[in-house]
Amino acid sequence: MKNHQPKNQPLGGNVHPRFSGPGTFMRLPSTDDLKGLDVAFLGIPMDIGTSWRSGTRFGPKQIRAESNMLRPYNMWTKAAPFDHLNCADIGDIAINTFDLKDTVIRIASFYEDLLKYPLVPMAMGGDHTLTLPILRSIKKKYGPVALIHIDAHADINDEMFGEKIAHGTPFRRAYEEGLIDPNLVYQIGVRGTGYSARDFDEARDWGFKVIQAEEIWHKSLLPLGERVKNDLRHSPVYISFDIDSLDPAYAPGTGTPEIGGLTTPQAIELIRSLSGLNIVGCDLVEVSPPYDPSGNTALTAANILYEMLCILPNVESK
Repeated sequence: MKNHQPKNQPLGGNVHPRFSGPGTFMRLPSTDDLKGLDVAFLGIPMDIGTSWRSGTRFGPKQIRAESNMLRPYNMWTKAAPFDHLNCADIGDIAINTFDLKDTVIRIASFYEDLLKYPLVPMAMGGDHTLTLPILRSIKKKYGPVALIHIDAHADINDEMFGEKIAHGTPFRRAYEEGLIDPNLVYQIGVRGTGYSARDFDEARDWGFKVIQAEEIWHKSLLPLGERVKNDLRHSPVYISFDIDSLDPAYAPGTGTPEIGGLTTPQAIELIRSLSGLNIVGCDLVEVSPPYDPSGNTALTAANILYEMLCILPNVESK
């Protein structure tokens, strides 16, 4: 992944005002040429898989807009991702806004072409349905992967309204289709009410490590992150971060908010503690801007994406 060619840089806020410039993630260059890229940011603007509040089709655009505030160097970890990785924004997948099944096919096809190149895709959603076709494509390149799923919901419904594919079903389908190694799956932050007392236990029976939010209230997540890293260090890893894993006090702009969630410092601690894993892809999903006119949910999402960028392989720190 690493090379010695000049790397793309975000447009600096002291060079061009942050309220202007390209509408890309962190105002990176936009490209459709994947050669030489180490990281590709992309949007998947969909909400046709949602079951409650819509609006996540506007998530990628708002995350990009709020990312204008970010600067290239991580002042705590000293990570300098743009010194070591060639990054660009490759735009949005052209989804079919009238057909969820066709959209799933389109995402998988796009990713299969994307993964012909030695790069890490970082997706901005969009509802959580999108992770299923991504994992289908990831498996073709890497085999069944380890999964770190940070979410208020387990998303292991068998069906929703008679449909097998929706934002509440992707990880059951991923398990059934052998896209993930069930013994290398962590689901972190799940909580709230359920339809039965065993709603989270079925995934445990498959081998998933399910960490409910109540287990980590008022705690640093560094020890949990170290545990996850030790368990997954020998496998390719995919990270799927649902913004509703955060308490709605921090991220109200989402479709299915649940109280009692993670804090933003906990989320940052967790992501930073995963540095050193072989991360082959990431997504940040379920940002619904209409439910947060302040833009804070999208700003938080942009920062979490940046933190995930800072832990990718070949990002060196001082």
